[in-house]
Amino acid sequence: MTPFTVHTGVVAVLNRGNVDTDQIIPKQFLKRVERTGYGPALFHDWRYLPDGTDNPGFELNLPGARGATILLAGPNFGCGSSREHAPWALGEYGFRAIVAESFADIFYANCCQNGLLPVQLDREAMGDLFRRAEAAEPAYRLTVDLQQCQVRDASGLAVGFTMDGYLRETLLEGIDEIGRTLKLEAEIQSYERHRASLQALLES
Repeated sequence: MTPFTVHTGVVAVLNRGNVDTDQIIPKQFLKRVERTGYGPALFHDWRYLPDGTDNPGFELNLPGARGATILLAGPNFGCGSSREHAPWALGEYGFRAIVAESFADIFYANCCQNGLLPVQLDREAMGDLFRRAEAAEPAYRLTVDLQQCQVRDASGLAVGFTMDGYLRETLLEGIDEIGRTLKLEAEIQSYERHRASLQALLES
């Protein structure tokens, strides 16, 4: 998993509330056993027309959103089923951070376990970001700094955010739960040797 420290990128705006995981990655695309291959199906029902061509009116297809790596989203983003495929699809598309007023709890945790930073800001801060993004030409860019827990732009915006220390460390170090366990490999091996010695002593 790629560590997240500081990222600057183009912003895409999806100012819709209650975007659920079936809208992020529809259920018909969940047949793969790998973690890859979901990016092209991200927001499929909104992103494409019935003939398979790009929907020019969808937010991610707008010229200013090309190459976006930061998503400004509406409240309760990632609600619905707990499918981990949603952050896989967002990450494969190219997003590194999602900024929203609120997230579904399981989706938030799944993002952190897959190297995608969910940033939660209050309604006032989100309103300011949406206005700045709408006014920007040709595209709006943000810096998301997990080291300082701050969101910044080139026009003087600087908004702080908070994050659970455990999840923040997960992203900063680029490790999942297995990686955390492997950090304790020496202690685990020491315990196993000690237990084996005790077992041998008891059996002698």
